[in-house]
Amino acid sequence: MKYLIVVSFSLLAGLGVPLEAQEAVAPRKVAWDDLKAKFEFEDPFEKLSEEQLLDLGMIARVQALEKLDGGRKVSDGMREEAVEARKRLEQQKVDIDGLFAKRQEITELRRQRGSATVPGLDGVLLELPGFVLPLEYEGRKVTEFLLVPWVGACIHTPPPPPNQIVHVTAREPFEIKGMFEAVSVTASMKIGGVTKNLFLVDGKADINMSYSMKGAAVTKYKKESRPDGGVQGQTEKTK
Repeated sequence: MKYLIVVSFSLLAGLGVPLEAQEAVAPRKVAWDDLKAKFEFEDPFEKLSEEQLLDLGMIARVQALEKLDGGRKVSDGMREEAVEARKRLEQQKVDIDGLFAKRQEITELRRQRGSATVPGLDGVLLELPGFVLPLEYEGRKVTEFLLVPWVGACIHTPPPPPNQIVHVTAREPFEIKGMFEAVSVTASMKIGGVTKNLFLVDGKADINMSYSMKGAAVTKYKKESRPDGGVQGQTEKTK
């Protein structure tokens, strides 16, 4: 029965059936992890402790600086720290050179994983909680925004991967009390790349999104967000 409901909505959306008819179908409630496609690969960096990653980063930084201006930007203190870091990692049997050799490959795989989408969500009516990062206003009301999984994403912290950001246009303009208000968004999910240029914590940059929701109904949460970046509580219609 659940499968038939999902298929029925997809057909309604595709045939341009009025929104009122689509709303007769109950939205599927999803969490942010549901937007991540299964993309498994062995990431050797994930096995390292925070201290080991810091040591590896020190070695990589000194190596990179030594290639610039004949190494004149590297102080004796930095070189000594890098030598000590290498000794610690070697004592812990960490394959430093092997990790450096795989760095670009792992970076690309992480990029692919962060952009991978779930095909089964395309065209399905979904309800997703998150936080509002406004893009466009009508007067003082928000008409277009990014839905993100945690407070501060893109502004105070680096942006989430593309499959953890949703570009949303609201069915009706709505008011928010402040940046990153917790809301719940209901609309048909669309898979497809969207790029927006935003001012970030370290300057201006293009933000890529793998999902979008148009004509969305937006409700806001009464309670505070959870520490894990999700939101909880009963919702009420925005005014």
